[in-house]
Amino acid sequence: MAVSPETVAWFLYLLECEDGSLYAGISPDPQRRLQQHLDGRGARYTRAHRPLRLLAQQAHASRAQASSAEYRLKQLRRAQKLAWAAAHAVAPSTPSAPGDPG
Repeated sequence: MAVSPETVAWFLYLLECEDGSLYAGISPDPQRRLQQHLDGRGARYTRAHRPLRLLAQQAHASRAQASSAEYRLKQLRRAQKLAWAAAHAVAPSTPSAPGDPG
């Protein structure tokens, strides 16, 4: 599904965690959400499985569409999630340490 950048409201994103696990979520700003996860203000899962990096993201026109896509992604096996990530990869970035200005 193609969504123009000016109409994008929500993103489905996939994180790689330190223990090798994957975490999927939705947010209007995946980079900001990653920083929240790193600061311990994200999901309970990412407090126990610290994220390393944002692997991939996919734009959706609404929160409902992103949420439906998140559900479908979570149903996939690991290899399929990694294939999805390869198809929707984001440029590598180094998140700032907790307390650093973004």
